Amino acid sequence: MKYLLMIYTNPAARAAIEADSDQVMAEVDGLLKEMQETGEWVSGMALADTFRTVKVRDGVPAVTDGPFMEAKEVLAGVCLLECDSIERATELAARWPDARYCAMEVRPLLDEA
Repeated sequence: MKYLLMIYTNPAARAAIEADSDQVMAEVDGLLKEMQETGEWVSGMALADTFRTVKVRDGVPAVTDGPFMEAKEVLAGVCLLECDSIERATELAARWPDARYCAMEVRPLLDEA
């Protein structure tokens, strides 16, 4: 089954990761290598710091730029894994360095059929 790991960050987490960037990147590289060897890694990517939110109300689109100061956390990146269980996907998310600094969310993907 496929799982989406969503990586969240905030200004404090970003600063902490930047301060430990060599160690964090080494951990990510090791985890990526492991998941590639086991066939669990499908893909992943970091997201830009800016984004737009689109809401349509009564047929009228409203577009706002982000991030917003009131947001405590923003989505920083995503990883797509193929694992035997949500427990395994959760275990891998817990080992991703960002889980120590802010948060990781694990979501099963619905069957495409």
